[in-house]
Amino acid sequence: MKILVTGGTGYIGSHTCVQLIEKGWQPVILDSLVNSKASVLGRIEQITGHRPTFIEGDVRNSHLLEKILIEHAIDAVIHFAGLKAVGESVAAPLRYYNNNVHGSVVLLQAMQKCEVKTLVFSSSATVYGHSSAPPWNEQVPTAPANPYGLSKLMVDQIMAEVAAADATCAMTSLRYFNPVGAHPSGLMGEDPQGTPNNLMPYLAQVAVGRRDALQIYGNDYDTPDGTGVRDYIHVTDLAQGHIAALAHAHAHPGHHVFNLGSGQGHSVMDMLHAFGKACGQELAHTLAPRRPGDVAAYWADPQLARHTLGWHAEKNIDDMCQDTWRWQSANPNGYP
Repeated sequence: MKILVTGGTGYIGSHTCVQLIEKGWQPVILDSLVNSKASVLGRIEQITGHRPTFIEGDVRNSHLLEKILIEHAIDAVIHFAGLKAVGESVAAPLRYYNNNVHGSVVLLQAMQKCEVKTLVFSSSATVYGHSSAPPWNEQVPTAPANPYGLSKLMVDQIMAEVAAADATCAMTSLRYFNPVGAHPSGLMGEDPQGTPNNLMPYLAQVAVGRRDALQIYGNDYDTPDGTGVRDYIHVTDLAQGHIAALAHAHAHPGHHVFNLGSGQGHSVMDMLHAFGKACGQELAHTLAPRRPGDVAAYWADPQLARHTLGWHAEKNIDDMCQDTWRWQSANPNGYP
């Protein structure tokens, strides 16, 4: 199969392209390079022996999308292209709705015009908000607390309505928890532009000397050590979830929603200690007040993906930290 991967040079997209190639499928990447670098293409080639087709462009360009879908005879789409910083979405909501929601509508319109029926979408556990005690399954009420989460939920709902209107469409929303880790080769990993918004890349940059210390926001939560608890999932496990979802979609039209997480919570201190073990040093950290809107603890109930897709997360936090350190220590400034 030929798979259009929007946002395919990004963190999760690039790892998924590796898995697609190893599966024997052909990824065609569309990316604007707003939050990624084209040099990742060479790393994909080093790992797989195949350099995927790459088109630089914006997912909101309908003419370009239609051209790609037709000229490359695309069979299905995996849609990663989107902005993903919660804080930034609060400060610039229109940018998020324009990129994440409007971009997805333009993509779906192009797919409809070109009769491409299968879409796997990069959604998020942020759609659940903070309303329920963990673990969170797919029936937890949705209540996103920020424009980023709402933009993901809006696309989920649009996909459901597209599938309801056309019984031949297969629309799958994958709700991620906290993707971390790197390719075990050390050739590919997370390379955030500017200050990292997430814990693991921040830890990695402290370990390599790019940041002075980790700030821990709140140590008085009702958790075993007082710090926030999250469900971390290795990026290669997450990528494999997309392969499983794509294989499932072709035989199962309709709209499907799956949580992709490990089903286990780990605290900030757990991750700090595990990363210190991986890099062989104690990492500097300071305590700061809680951030508004942060929830004490959440983790996935991933049983639906296990039973329906035959998928489950295999790697533990030691794997996550060791692979991240292998990547960051070999590439202290990220991709060239």
